[in-house]
Amino acid sequence: MRVICLVPSLTETLIECGIEVIGRTRFCIHPIRQVKGIPVVGGTKNVDWEKCKILKPDLVVFDREENPKEMADSCPFNWHATHITSVDNIADELIRLADKVESSQLLEMAIKLNELASKPNLKTIDWGNVPGQIESIGNNLNSYKRIEYIIWRDPWMAVSSDTFIGSMLERLGFSDYLSNHTKPYPELSTEDMNNPDTFYLFSSEPYPFAKHKDFLLNTDINGAIIDGEVYSWFGIRSYRALNEYLTNIKI
Repeated sequence: MRVICLVPSLTETLIECGIEVIGRTRFCIHPIRQVKGIPVVGGTKNVDWEKCKILKPDLVVFDREENPKEMADSCPFNWHATHITSVDNIADELIRLADKVESSQLLEMAIKLNELASKPNLKTIDWGNVPGQIESIGNNLNSYKRIEYIIWRDPWMAVSSDTFIGSMLERLGFSDYLSNHTKPYPELSTEDMNNPDTFYLFSSEPYPFAKHKDFLLNTDINGAIIDGEVYSWFGIRSYRALNEYLTNIKI
C-alpha cells in the first residue's frame, strides 16, 4: 500500500513497520536514512495536493491533534485520521491504523504498546537523570514540589496533564508534580518561570531549546533540556520510551 503520511511520529512508525511511505512533511525527519528519499509534500498544517497526485497514494494519514480539519476535508484521496490524545488510547488508534494500512507488524507493536500502557506509573524521580534529559541546567536537585514542561518561549508556554505529553509525564514518574492547568497549553508569566519550588523541563521541540543552551545557562531557572521526541512522538518513539523506562529494557 502506497501511503502519504502527514504526521511526523507516524511517518517514522509506518516506515519502521515496513509500510511503503511515498510522501511526507518536512517535519518527518525519522528514520533519517529512509526519509531522505521520500518526497516532501508540505508541512503538518498545509499540503500540496498536486504533488500528492503525482505520487498516486492509496491512503493519506492524518492525526486530529497534529493536522487541521481543513486538510482532511480537502483531501482528494482515501484518508484516515488518528486521534491520539494519551498513552491510554494510543494502542487502540494504532490498531485502527494497522487495519487501514494492512500491517501485521504495526498491529503487533500496538498490542505490545497496550501491554506497556497497562503497567503502573513510575513513582520516583531521579532529578539528575530525568527521562530524555539532554543536558541539566539545574542544581539543588531534590527539593522540587512541581514541574513545568515548557514548549515555547515569547510567550512561555507549558503543557497540562490533559495532553499526550502530560500522559507521558505521568507514566514516567511526574504524576505528583504536574501543575493543575485549566488549558491544555497554558501561557506562563515571568513570575511562573521563577518559582524556586519548580523544576522546568525545556523541550527540544517545537521550540528548539536544545539550540539555546547559552540563554538557559545564564538564568537562575532550575531545570533540564529534554528530548521532546521522548514525550510527544507517539508510535514507535513512545513504545521505545515506555519500554525502556517502565521495564528497563532498551529496544
